[in-house]
Amino acid sequence: MKILRVITSTAPTNGGPIEGIKQVSRVLASQGHRTDIACLDAPDAPWLKALPFKTYALGPGRFGYQYSKHFVPWLRQNAAKYDYVIVHGIWQYSSFGAWLALKRPLDGKPRQPYFVYTHGMLDPWFKRTYPFKHLKKWLYWPWAEYRVLRDAQAVLFTCEEERVLARQSFWLYTCNEVVVNYGTAKPEGAPAFQQQAFRNQFPELRDKRLVLFLSRIHPKKGCDLIIEAFAQLLQDQSAIQHSPETDQLPLHLVIAGPDQTGWQSQLQQQSKQLGISDRITWTGMLSGDLKWGAFHAAEVFVLPSHQENFGIVVAEALACGLPVLISNKVNIWREIAADGAGLVANDTLTGTSELLRQWLVMPLEAKQAMRRKAQQSFNQRFNIQSTAASFIQAVQNH
Repeated sequence: MKILRVITSTAPTNGGPIEGIKQVSRVLASQGHRTDIACLDAPDAPWLKALPFKTYALGPGRFGYQYSKHFVPWLRQNAAKYDYVIVHGIWQYSSFGAWLALKRPLDGKPRQPYFVYTHGMLDPWFKRTYPFKHLKKWLYWPWAEYRVLRDAQAVLFTCEEERVLARQSFWLYTCNEVVVNYGTAKPEGAPAFQQQAFRNQFPELRDKRLVLFLSRIHPKKGCDLIIEAFAQLLQDQSAIQHSPETDQLPLHLVIAGPDQTGWQSQLQQQSKQLGISDRITWTGMLSGDLKWGAFHAAEVFVLPSHQENFGIVVAEALACGLPVLISNKVNIWREIAADGAGLVANDTLTGTSELLRQWLVMPLEAKQAMRRKAQQSFNQRFNIQSTAASFIQAVQNH
């Protein structure tokens, strides 16, 4: 079958959605299915050349809403060439434009059905945290995004928690809800080589026990909680004395990811005030062997997000057999807890501190068991093969 994915931008700095598309498209291609992309990037965007599929860049999108006059005419002309149109994300012109292009029959032909992934963009956390923005969204919810979801063949949620939370943002809400599996591919390459490549790139991390944060540097990710909790941990002599590895290597925090909002300088100032700036390494965005090397070099992964629809980086950590310390605002926390693949706490300083402390004092045998369970959890729940199969079933059955 031929699939068209519609997304605002294919930039790798935008996090999980585009990475998920890349991963599942490779699996679908191996099964004979073709995937194309329609986006609102400028045609000369430098990252387009690296994409593994045909991409139609119909931007640049403008005015914050990413409006492009080219998008709707192109989609009206070309949608019928595809068996399925999949819209990724809402609140941008890519979703509303898809509805405009596909909402009514053209030349007497049936409307081309489309599906929508909301990617957590209806989470009520945004309503609570940004009330003014939520009020502005209400101004166009009834005539725009509400209709996008209402008229979709199905709205695809990546876990049950996301589906339940999506109902809590707007009282005017109607759609055909379908929960599908989501995940990522197993890392390719040799773990020992990747780990060595990472340590060669950051030689100051040799002979250290690494606590890893790898995601966008954004206020919703709880980076400030990690820094303060890590400072508290280093001062907690009782925890350090009971650590199974007390007499071995010093703890070090790695914060890896793109600084999308300019928050990193403030976080670095926070670390200086806490006296731990020499215990943190900022790597910037990592990809390829360096990214996988960071996972393999770390002893634990931490993500105390205030809101996380799925957390593809959590699945990537599990794929490397790396236990995860996450908040209960990461929507797959119930699955992680049930599988014993990590630890879960509230998205607060107290919760984050407790996650780190529990890990530090955990017996070696328990840590090793959790590493095995992390790998098992990935294989059973988050493998990209299951994602592809679930996606195909969802679109063909609806």
